[in-house]
Amino acid sequence: MKENKLADLSMDLAVSTVKLCENIKGHYSLTNQLERSVTSIGANIREANYASSRADFISKLHISLKECYETEFWFELFVKSELASKEEIKNLYNQCGTIRRLLVASINTARKE
Repeated sequence: MKENKLADLSMDLAVSTVKLCENIKGHYSLTNQLERSVTSIGANIREANYASSRADFISKLHISLKECYETEFWFELFVKSELASKEEIKNLYNQCGTIRRLLVASINTARKE
């Protein structure tokens, strides 16, 4: 089976973020929102692989892109509200940015085909 870089990267990001959230106590509503957005990135990338049309494929990747932006918001909030340190979030934020850039490139390529 062909390796799917976006799927692999999004899974790694989700796992690392879930582990981070396990260590944050007393802020269930915020950690829940972060976990929901970060796991949605990968879920929609996987779903795009079985899209029924090019438009459906692009739509699923677009949802993943929106979830990347939302996830970045939560990462920033966690740092600014001191729920997590800048160092804890830095790598996760960078991983999310990499996924976001790959999604933009994939969407642009799919639109041109």
